[in-house]
Amino acid sequence: MTFLLLALAVLIAPAPRRSIDRFKPRAHDPPRNEKKPDGPFERAASWDLLAACLKAGLPVPTAIQAVGMRELSQVAELLKLGADPVTAWASALDSPETALLARAARRTARSGAALARQTAELAERTRAAASDDAEARAQKAAVAVAAPLALCFLPAFLCLGVAPVVLGLAGQFLR
Repeated sequence: MTFLLLALAVLIAPAPRRSIDRFKPRAHDPPRNEKKPDGPFERAASWDLLAACLKAGLPVPTAIQAVGMRELSQVAELLKLGADPVTAWASALDSPETALLARAARRTARSGAALARQTAELAERTRAAASDDAEARAQKAAVAVAAPLALCFLPAFLCLGVAPVVLGLAGQFLR
């Protein structure tokens, strides 16, 4: 009995240290305020937050930093330093996630239109595209599931449903 308790204590003792170490920041973890959106819905939420900051009257670089998007940090720094918007947004054109926003920002900088409205529309389009993509993947999954079921049930239907009827009719015609 003592041996079992000792073995259990040895197994459990390192667990608290591992659970505490799990919460310590690692060198490769991004700072808490600079989180990269994981998926399209998170990105759409980031665009909504950026639009809200811009509608509230924050300058573009401050709004970008408030949202905390790492992809746009260079743009915010260049805009803070007074760079031309076309030049500042050039780095964001390279990334497919931020290219649409960069084009809209460059367009609004030339025309003087509000970037907040463009950002809100981008969030809606991103959310709609993600919903359409999810629906398309669900429909593909339904088709992929139906094919193996058909391969299993069709032979069973032929053997148990059609074959006895055909054999019964053949027996009557042959008499």
